[in-house]
Amino acid sequence: MKTITTTDALEAFCLEAATHEYVTVDTEFLRERTYYSKLCLIQLAMPGTDDSNAVLVDPLAGDMSLEPLYTLFRDTSVVKVFHAARQDLEIFFVDAGVFPEPLFDTQVAAMVCGFGEQVGYETLVRKIAHQAVDKTSRFTDWSRRPLSEAQAKYALADVTHLRQVYEFLSAQLEKTGRARWVAEELKTLTSADTYTTAPRDAWKRVKTRTNSAKFLAIVRELAAFREEYAQTRNIPRSRVYKDDALVELASNKPKNHEELGRARLLLRDARKGEIAEGILKAVAAGVQCPASDLPQPDRSRDKLQVNPALADLLRVLLKAKTESAGVAAKLIAPAADLDAIASGLRDVAALKGWRREVFGDDALRLCEGKIALTAAGASVQVVEL
Repeated sequence: MKTITTTDALEAFCLEAATHEYVTVDTEFLRERTYYSKLCLIQLAMPGTDDSNAVLVDPLAGDMSLEPLYTLFRDTSVVKVFHAARQDLEIFFVDAGVFPEPLFDTQVAAMVCGFGEQVGYETLVRKIAHQAVDKTSRFTDWSRRPLSEAQAKYALADVTHLRQVYEFLSAQLEKTGRARWVAEELKTLTSADTYTTAPRDAWKRVKTRTNSAKFLAIVRELAAFREEYAQTRNIPRSRVYKDDALVELASNKPKNHEELGRARLLLRDARKGEIAEGILKAVAAGVQCPASDLPQPDRSRDKLQVNPALADLLRVLLKAKTESAGVAAKLIAPAADLDAIASGLRDVAALKGWRREVFGDDALRLCEGKIALTAAGASVQVVEL
């Protein structure tokens, strides 16, 4: 197996890859000790049936530039095939601000082709390529060199089997006319907003037991400080302080180092120095937040008047529709969305795009009393009223 360690060699491979219909791509990275992923290896393969046109690219080798790869990513004549691409795409977006175009994600494609929700690569390889993937090197330090033969073999298998998976799923989408469904799903993956966390918005990911605007103002300031501190030093958020410590701080509102020292959940390093100063300033800013700037949590579903009978009917309809379409029910509408529809809300994903075609239109007609459901043997059918 070939390992690329120079810019010239990468450029030669990418120029050849540009003559093909598609190229499969995967990465290996580390993120346990950093905020941003550390790229350790890139795997690439052109169409074929063996390893002869597949390579490992070592970004840790010398001063190799990845620009030839990014040029290939920008080449719209070549489909870039990934499996569960989100973390891979984040690496390339952070490094170069580039998204592969056009993109094909076999996990997304598999979901709309009836393989279930968030199906794993090994499952697809087993069911489509009828091959087994050796998992022994999955949890390994990809930054260490040299790579072992087992590591290299494992990494290469992530793109060689992917070719057969892609060709099968692509053909299925063509046959069923569902390629547009996949395109809709991929819009989120290729949006810069998906990979950009503004410190001021970081509080929205913190789970709290109260929606008090004054409490959330402190949470917002503490989360913003933590996010900025972690980003600028490239360390995990949890190394600054964890969510449970953040919520404790927002509840106790320490005013000085003595009160800060009483925090039960705060890490030792956060009780002194820059982090401690940042915490005290963030708490003070949250406490003093003017009423006009208080966070406004989404309370649109807090007091929904859910019609339980209608919600149950929607669940039956969803089961019937997804069984007929061969799509995982959770991919169409989680339980919370069904309750929202049953309470009168209409701004939910299940009522938009391809989901509306599969389920949403009939869900609305059910709510409006235009259709009913009836049992027909082991199946459920829609009856016009």
